[in-house]
Amino acid sequence: MTVASATSNPYELAAESAAEVTRWAGAPPHDVAIVLGSGWQGVADGLGTAEAERATADLPGFAAPTVAGHHGQLRSLRVGDHRVLLLIGRTHLYEGRSPAEVVHPVRTAVIAGARVVVLTNAAGGLDPAMRPGQAVLIRDHLNLMGASPLGGPAPPAGYRGRFVDLTDLYPARLRALAKQVDPTLTEGVYAALGGPHYETPAEVAMLRRAGADLVGMSTAFEAIAAHHLGASVLGISLVTNLAAGVSPTPLDHEEVLAAGAAAAPYLVELLSGVLSAL
Repeated sequence: MTVASATSNPYELAAESAAEVTRWAGAPPHDVAIVLGSGWQGVADGLGTAEAERATADLPGFAAPTVAGHHGQLRSLRVGDHRVLLLIGRTHLYEGRSPAEVVHPVRTAVIAGARVVVLTNAAGGLDPAMRPGQAVLIRDHLNLMGASPLGGPAPPAGYRGRFVDLTDLYPARLRALAKQVDPTLTEGVYAALGGPHYETPAEVAMLRRAGADLVGMSTAFEAIAAHHLGASVLGISLVTNLAAGVSPTPLDHEEVLAAGAAAAPYLVELLSGVLSAL
């Protein structure tokens, strides 16, 4: 369910939601937003005690997630010197949502004050050397979902135009901070496909030839939307399985959740360290 609003303009709707988040959480604004994707929900409690928590269902423009492991919650908490807005769960294009609906939570967070957005996801590994439970920093992405969150109505006055340079979408500075926490972290290119079905072995082979190291069904739209609004983006994929044609076993969403649960202590340490280094 999406709460009705007097406006259908995605930027005005996000500003309306951001004002409600600010009223709910109070001052100062959240300077960091973290989106917890599939398999990452176990990280939420480990980051600290929430100062405030609420469901997103009664916020303007927020669509209820329909996928197991995505809860539709906001938490406000302090981690070190930062006030963090934690978005637990996301919606996807394959749930029948538009690109504007998919990126609405991230737009809300940035308009509400977040200058750094950490996007996490579960991903299939395209390299046979990858292992489930391994975290990989996103260096760049291939948006193969056939759409853009900047399509539709032109951004209103006061926003950047829709023709945005994505050269520095995932800045090296933030990846370097993550590597200070864990020097063994590797980097990769994330291929975003529409889903919800997993890729065929032929598609995986194509993606590898195109330069992708990871494949998933999220993140690219949110990264573009956050960057467009001036936020810096750190993307982290948790390899939860090897992709079709690379994996010796059939793919299953339950293994995604299980791999995330097993990796949760490490992911908490990684995110806490990154936040401390910001």
